[in-house]
This record gives sequence, structure tokens and C-alpha cells, in this order.
Amino acid sequence: MSAAIDDELWSAVGDPTRRRMLDQLLRDGGGTATSLSDRLPVTRQAVAKHLGVLDRAGLVHAAAVGRERRYRVDDDQLSRAVAQLSAVGAAWDARLQRIKAIAEAIERTTSDNDDHDEGADHA
Repeated sequence: MSAAIDDELWSAVGDPTRRRMLDQLLRDGGGTATSLSDRLPVTRQAVAKHLGVLDRAGLVHAAAVGRERRYRVDDDQLSRAVAQLSAVGAAWDARLQRIKAIAEAIERTTSDNDDHDEGADHA
């Protein structure tokens, strides 16, 4: 997966309305811009724009059904997105653990120095 696709994917799932749309499509097994706008607090036109972003990111695909397009979630692309999010989460967890270890080491050093200084004051 290229960096450009990754950026597009992250941008697509970064919007809370689009995440709600994905949830709704997953629950319903698909839907149209009209059916989504009936269930979400956004206009049909806004839903159509959000669906376009999700489509460009490969997260949904559309098929013509009568006068409307019916969208469904691409399970493979969604799985790739979940894997990427998990990898980023794991990387941040590792970074935070390193920061915690550094902070604890600094705290121990500061505490040891304070204990040593207090002993010198009493001497």
C-alpha cells in the first residue's frame, strides 16, 4: 500500500461522520445515500460527498440499483485499515513505555539526589 493511499485511508476514517456511516453500512449490509441520510444527522448531499471520500479510499464500493447507487463496505480494505491502526497503536504504546521508563529513571535520580542532599544538610 503506498503512502498516498495510506493518507487517503487515514483521512477517510479520521472523520467521525464517515466512521458512523461505515458502522451503519456494516450493520445494514449496505445502503444508499438516501437511506444513510435518513439515519444520520446529515443531508443526503453531505452523505454523497462522504461516500465519495470512502469510495476513493477503497473502503466502500457502489453498484447501481435503479436510480440510486447502493454502497457496501469493502471488507478487505477495512481489514487493512484496522491492521494499520493496530500497528500505529502498538508503535505508540512502545513509545509511551519508553517515555515512562525515562520519566521513572529521572524520578529515581532526582529522588536519590534529594535524599543525598538532605543527608548533607543534616551533617
